Amino acid sequence: FQWATSAQSFKVEGGWLEGRKGETIWDRFGHDNLAFENQTADLACDSYNKVEYDVYLLRGLQVNTYQFSISWARIFPSGHRDSQTEKGVLYYDKLINTLIESGIQPVVTLYHWDLPQALQDNGGWTNPTIVDAFKDYADFCFSRFGDRVKTWNTFSSPWVVSHAGHGTGEHPPGVKDYTSSSYQVTHNIIKSHAEAWHVYNDKYRATQGGKVGIALNSDWAEPKTPTNSEDIAAADRYLQFMLGWFAHPIFVDGDYSVALKTQIELKLKECPSSPPAVLPVFTSEEKARIKGTADFFGLNHFTSRLVNTVKGGCTSGPEGVGDYAAGVDPSWPSTASDWIYSAPWGLRRLLNYISLEYLSATKVPIYITGNGMPTAYSSETINDVSRVEYLRRYINEALKATDGVDVQRFTVQSLMDGFEGPQGYSERFGLLYVNFEDANRPRTPKQSAYFFSGVIENNGFGRHAIEVKTATQVTFTYRSTNPTPSEVPSKSKVKASDLELCHTLSATTLSKLMQKLGTFTMINTGLNRKEWSPLPSTLTGQNQEIPISKRTLMPQDVCCRFIDTTHFVQFY
Repeated sequence: FQWATSAQSFKVEGGWLEGRKGETIWDRFGHDNLAFENQTADLACDSYNKVEYDVYLLRGLQVNTYQFSISWARIFPSGHRDSQTEKGVLYYDKLINTLIESGIQPVVTLYHWDLPQALQDNGGWTNPTIVDAFKDYADFCFSRFGDRVKTWNTFSSPWVVSHAGHGTGEHPPGVKDYTSSSYQVTHNIIKSHAEAWHVYNDKYRATQGGKVGIALNSDWAEPKTPTNSEDIAAADRYLQFMLGWFAHPIFVDGDYSVALKTQIELKLKECPSSPPAVLPVFTSEEKARIKGTADFFGLNHFTSRLVNTVKGGCTSGPEGVGDYAAGVDPSWPSTASDWIYSAPWGLRRLLNYISLEYLSATKVPIYITGNGMPTAYSSETINDVSRVEYLRRYINEALKATDGVDVQRFTVQSLMDGFEGPQGYSERFGLLYVNFEDANRPRTPKQSAYFFSGVIENNGFGRHAIEVKTATQVTFTYRSTNPTPSEVPSKSKVKASDLELCHTLSATTLSKLMQKLGTFTMINTGLNRKEWSPLPSTLTGQNQEIPISKRTLMPQDVCCRFIDTTHFVQFY
C-alpha cells in the first residue's frame, strides 16, 4: 500500500518569473487582486528554491510516494514547445532526482489548473486547438522525465476547471457560462487526456513501463431520504453531473452516460427557448479513442452531500439542470472551508460505487490522489486536532474498503500550507505549517504530520492506537542554522549543508546519545531498526550542540537531519 502526500505547482512553488517562467491564469488572478486580501502566489512557499528542504521533510514524514504537479508555463512559457525554457525543466529534474535518491516515488500531475496565460488569451480550454497543445506538452514531459517517473495524472480535479473556472467564474479565467463553456471545456479536457494517454501508450510504455491515469474529484451523494425513490434518483444525477461527466467516457464507453444525456435532453424539451445546457457530441472515432484511456482511477475526495429532488426549471448549472438540491447534515463536523464537512463513511460508499459503476470491465486499481481538510489561518496552526481526527476517520474508511475494492494508495492533501486560490493563504491544508509572515517561509510539522507518519510506519493503524503528542509535548530547542531569508522573487537557495550535520559515531557514543536523547528524537542504527528516546533536559537554549565523537567503530555513518527548525530532529 502506498502512502503519499501532495503539492500543486501554483500553490507552493513561487518563483513566478524565475527561469523565464511564463504567466499563468493564477498569476493573472492574483495580480488582478481577486484573491483574499489581494494575496498572490508570487512567492507562495518558495518551493522553487527549496527542493532539498522539502524532500528532507518528506523523508522525515516517511512517505513512499510524493505527488506534485508541473507548471506548464514553467516549461513552455507560451504553452508551446518552441518557447521551452531549460531552467524550468531543470527544476523538475532536480526535484524528481532528489526524491528518487531519498527512496520516494515521484507521481506527476501534468495539469492542476495553472494554464499558461498565453493559451488562455487564445480561448484556453474552450478552444479545440488546445488538445494538440496539451498532447505535445505531455509528449515532452514523458520523453524528458519518463525514465524516472512511472505514474502520471494527466489532470487533477478537472471538474473544478469546468465548474469554477467556466461555470460559476470563481476561479480563473472567471468565465460565467454554465450553459455552454463549461461543457465545451470538459469535452476538450477529455479529448486532451485521451490523446496524452495514447502518446504514452504508443511511444513510451514499452520502454518506460509506467502508468497514465486521471485524478477525478467527487463528493459522495447520499439520498436525503434513503427510502425515497426520487431522492435516490436525484443522488445518482448528482454523481453523473460531477464524477460521471468525466469518468463514464474514459472508463466505460467513450461517451457521456445515458443518464446525463437524458437529463439534458429533458431540459431542452422543457426550455426550448432558453436551454440551460448544451452538451457537445463525440464522433464515433473520438469515442473509440477515449474509451479505456486510463491505467488507474485517481480519486480526489473531501466531503459528502445529502441530495433530494427539486425541480430546477430552466436554470443553468448542475443543480438546475440535474433537478436536485444538495446540502449537509448539521451534525457533520465543519472545517474552515464552507464546502468541506467531515462525513468519512461517504468515502467507502464512493469507492464501492466507483468499483461497480466504472471498473467492472477495466479492473484498474483506484488511487486516492487527494484527501484532506483546511483549518483557518490562525486556528490550530500546530495542534491541528481536527485534521488528525478527519484523517484518522477517512483513512480508516479507505482501509475498510480495501476488503472489496482495489485501493492501492492514499494521498494526504497537502504536504504544506499554500496559496489556496480565491482563499489565498487564509485556509491551511498542510501537514506542515508554513510561516507566511517570514520571507524565508519556514515549515513546521503539525500534529497531523506526526499522526500520518505513525500511520505510514504501521502501514495502517495496526493493533494499537497511534499516540499523538500535542505541541506542548513536542518542543525542541536544538535548532539548525536558519537559511538566508528569501527575496521576492526569491534568489536564495537552501543547500543541504544548511540542513544537516553529519557525523560518524562510535558505538559507545551512540549508546550514550540514545540514553540522553528524548521523546521525538529517532535513532536509526541500521537500515530497519528505529528507536525513540527522551530529549536531554539540559538542552534549554537555542543553537546548542550535542558533543559527538568523529571516530566511528560502526559500519555505517549516523546523520542528524533537522526535520524542521523547531520541533523534530531525526537521526539516521
